[in-house]
Amino acid sequence: MQAATAQRATPQSDHDALVALNTDYINSVQNSDVRSFDEILGPDFYCSNPDGSLIDRAAFLRQTAQPVAITNLKAEDVLIRIMDNTAIIHARTRYTKPDGTQGAGRYTDVWMRQNGRWLAVSAHVTRL
Repeated sequence: MQAATAQRATPQSDHDALVALNTDYINSVQNSDVRSFDEILGPDFYCSNPDGSLIDRAAFLRQTAQPVAITNLKAEDVLIRIMDNTAIIHARTRYTKPDGTQGAGRYTDVWMRQNGRWLAVSAHVTRL
């Protein structure tokens, strides 16, 4: 999270800020980094999980605290759309499953600029 925090301290475009935050988000998933998520999630955050469950911020942080079994998580084909104080990020994911096979998925995250900061307010995750 340090890189994004440092970047936020200097003027940058909204697009560049969201690129950095998206990278932080993916790295936080891979590393079970609850502290980083606590900084970038809005208070009203919700996530739709691949199993169809809908969880609030507190449940997401508890879920994130559990070590993940996948490795090499990468976001690809990232599309960032900015509309005033709202941004939508669409991307594909690739990762290695515990058995060594390759996995893939997609996600859509919604970010809102609140008090001058971009915060994630919604996520939807699928696995293929």
